[in-house]
Amino acid sequence: MVYAIILVKKREVTVVNLLHLRYFVELARTEHYTRAAEKLCITQPSLSHAISQLEGELGVPLFEKNGRSISLTQYGEQFLACAQETLSILDEGVESLQRVSRGEGLIRLGLLRTLGVDYVPKLAARFLAENPGKDIRFTFHTGVTSHLLDELAEKKVDLVFSSKPPVEMGLTAIAVEQQDLVLIVPKNHPLAKNHSVDLTETLPYPQVYFSEGSGMRGVVEELFSKIDGKPIIAYETEEDQVVAGLVAAGFGIAVVPYMDMLLRLDVKIIQIAHPLWERSFYLVSDDRAYQPPAVQKFRQFVLNGGTL
Repeated sequence: MVYAIILVKKREVTVVNLLHLRYFVELARTEHYTRAAEKLCITQPSLSHAISQLEGELGVPLFEKNGRSISLTQYGEQFLACAQETLSILDEGVESLQRVSRGEGLIRLGLLRTLGVDYVPKLAARFLAENPGKDIRFTFHTGVTSHLLDELAEKKVDLVFSSKPPVEMGLTAIAVEQQDLVLIVPKNHPLAKNHSVDLTETLPYPQVYFSEGSGMRGVVEELFSKIDGKPIIAYETEEDQVVAGLVAAGFGIAVVPYMDMLLRLDVKIIQIAHPLWERSFYLVSDDRAYQPPAVQKFRQFVLNGGTL
């Protein structure tokens, strides 16, 4: 197979054989045809022909005789820097892709912040521990479900941990983790005396609600639809941590996923006795896009419950 690069200058196109570039760099290093040919494992006539062809393609002499040796011309010195840089970039690119084919490389994850406290970091740590000696790296991008799904569609991340995506996006979503929904109220709120509530008991009170951009919006709306209830929405925001902070500051009550951080806030955590509900988190992928071996292996690792 012949490998070549194309040099374009204005409207002129020059095709340069990559093997000839390597021959040129080695000859420039040794400044001796015989030694360079031996190093390259080719015959001296083959090397001479390759250099002559390269000089013909470039239109300038690259070497000049210096007794029994040779040396670079001023054009050869200029071209050497370009050739070395070009080959270095290509070699790095080849090595990078070969690492990918060996199941190494970068795994780009998108995740809800609530899953970044414990669940996803532990999964990633176990995966690295079970793949010793491999150059596998993770990046972690956090955000709300709609933002994360957009990043997946734009191929900015490889996998997403989020709420269930809309069917029309054509993504594959598999439930991998569950989270209870609870009611949180300020500690001086009338409902704070309860250990559990029927969701209908929350309807008279202003609520801090998830905004349209949050994956939790549909979850909470479906929960209220089960009791044919319409909550009084006082404030809206995307992030569950912000919802909890607003409740702690007295802006209303809220239905939120249970998070350990709630224990550190000035709120009362109340179980929802009716209707029963559990929120699912999904591993979301776009099966229409190419997934490198490392991403495929991590996805299967997650679906296997965190084991290879």
